[in-house]
Amino acid sequence: MKRSFLILSFLVAAFISSACQGEKKIPVPGANQIDQYKHLIEGKSVAIVANQTSMVGETHLIDTLSSLGINISRIFAPEHGFRELADAGNTIEDGKDPVTGIQIISLYGQHLKPTSDDLKNINVVIFDIQDVGVRFYTYISTLHYVLEACAENNVKCIVLDRPNPNGFYYDGNIADTVYRSFVGMDPVPVVHGMTVGEYARMLNGEGWLKNSVKCDLTVIKCKNYTHNTMYELPVKPSPNLPNQTSIYLYPSICFFEGTSFSLGRGTSYPFQVFGSPKLPDKGFSFTPASVPGAKNPPFLGIKCYGTDLRNAIKDKVVPSPELNLKWVIDAYRSYPEKGDFFTSYFDVLASGPRLREQIQEGMDSEEIRASWKEGLEKFGKIRAKYLLYE
Repeated sequence: MKRSFLILSFLVAAFISSACQGEKKIPVPGANQIDQYKHLIEGKSVAIVANQTSMVGETHLIDTLSSLGINISRIFAPEHGFRELADAGNTIEDGKDPVTGIQIISLYGQHLKPTSDDLKNINVVIFDIQDVGVRFYTYISTLHYVLEACAENNVKCIVLDRPNPNGFYYDGNIADTVYRSFVGMDPVPVVHGMTVGEYARMLNGEGWLKNSVKCDLTVIKCKNYTHNTMYELPVKPSPNLPNQTSIYLYPSICFFEGTSFSLGRGTSYPFQVFGSPKLPDKGFSFTPASVPGAKNPPFLGIKCYGTDLRNAIKDKVVPSPELNLKWVIDAYRSYPEKGDFFTSYFDVLASGPRLREQIQEGMDSEEIRASWKEGLEKFGKIRAKYLLYE
């Protein structure tokens, strides 16, 4: 009852906040505030970590700064590439930007961290990527390695901050760094509730970079943003998060990536549905196809039966200030072949085996959530030290 009241209260507050947005100024990302950082990069050799979200209004950051005479010597590309979106997990190749001719170095695949050679003759690295505030979304892992490399090579790093669409809460189990991976680098919950700039300050301040190195870090803050701002992304951050519904659902249903279920990759509504060919037909189905962003999705050409969450915002299922574990728990309990439900990737996403074991042991969502309480309280105190916004 208490939990239902809290969720209802949050939704009412969110509605009121959204209704008042017309009276408030629109958030302005750090990248747009060129006067705040131009003096830090003029006359310097600059490298930029960027992708398709790195926009200044209608123009890409690279093009904007190049037109101002900034010497951009190198571009670093994260998962999904630079200007064009690649499928999740696809190898991103080194190359040249077809627009400017600037060298592009991939920071995905076998080469996750800039090397000393990559940073040779570079004075400043700019990081400008739109994140969605979730531990297993790999852009913050790229951020971790970029800060670490800058610190080790005495290169300044400037983070151009952007609003976090899931920045209004933090929740989930704290990652066990014994099981560190590229989808779980740091001891944070599934949803960390921080902007990229705040997260960078935490990595630096808590000594979480290798050998506790410290980076010369500057964060260019957003304007008109608080952690209560319900921010809708102007550019989709990755191929399979096409809209706000998918972004709000992503923290909770991404765990299905570590199961024998489909999350709708290969449909026009990825991360808004989930299902399996082995479930009974209860009135909703989808059939994954080969499409841009998901050329070889799970269950290609096979009808899946499951749950439709495309109206989750309209139905007031999201936004919610907590993870929804019921979806994956109920799916496990209803799945006819329990031994085949989880894949090894589930433990990678969950940063250890405990969540899987809790579900297999029959614990319900409230019991599992109770096991997170102490870790979340400790994280909350750490997080508070690095917040830049209300």
